[in-house]
Amino acid sequence: MFPSFLSMARLARGGLACALLAAAAGAWAAAPVQLEDLTWTEVRDALAAGKTTVLIPIGGMEQSGPYLTLGKHDARARVLAERIARALGDALVAPVVAYVPEGGIHPPTAHMRFPGTISVPPEVFEKTLEAAAESLRAHGFRTIVLLGDHGGYQASLRRVAARLSKLWAGSGARLLAPRAYYETSSAGFDALLRQRGYAPGEIGTHAALADTSLQLALAPESVRREALAHAEAPGPGDGIYGGDPRRASAELGRLGAEAIVARTVRAIREERAAR
Repeated sequence: MFPSFLSMARLARGGLACALLAAAAGAWAAAPVQLEDLTWTEVRDALAAGKTTVLIPIGGMEQSGPYLTLGKHDARARVLAERIARALGDALVAPVVAYVPEGGIHPPTAHMRFPGTISVPPEVFEKTLEAAAESLRAHGFRTIVLLGDHGGYQASLRRVAARLSKLWAGSGARLLAPRAYYETSSAGFDALLRQRGYAPGEIGTHAALADTSLQLALAPESVRREALAHAEAPGPGDGIYGGDPRRASAELGRLGAEAIVARTVRAIREERAAR
């Protein structure tokens, strides 16, 4: 039996409604969340609409061996912060903080022993974070989240969060530094890789299997894949610590990236709900 004209009209209206909802969902997913991609009026309107959480991704300009670019942490932090913001649904993302402590300058120590690394003193770094957080609070953001991609300054993040939390007490604003972000990208991801049969001696702690796999999944343009494919076993002299990146893959990296996003989103939601 052919449908009546009325039923066809209803179907058409229903189809149109579905199409409009799908388009709206697509527009929401595609809407910029990076502050640098918005105008000030768009930020004002986003705040008025309830987007009062802002993430501050923190990277670092450091050597990561011959096969990963110096901006590894910056690229990774930007992508992960955007994914976390979209998963939260009510958050925006500040520009990546790229200038961080990376070792002594005179004389060069730690990563500063390798050309291209840029370092700032811890007190300068902490004051920068405090000023950025205060700026965002002044505009109306109520939950400000520090997401640090590098292990060397995690203590600084906790100090800044403690100082500003005390200063902001009773204001309705809060500064979070969820441990879940870095812990999942390091020990958490290492555990996932060990479950799949990879040994700690291959996973490594810097610029090795774990680091390179995350980069292949999140910012593949920052990996020198051709050179890596023909590399001999690297070591500390190359800036690769405790592991071997040669079996790294985007597939492995996606496991880590998904875990980082899921656990960080959960941690932020739990901390927001607890206050």
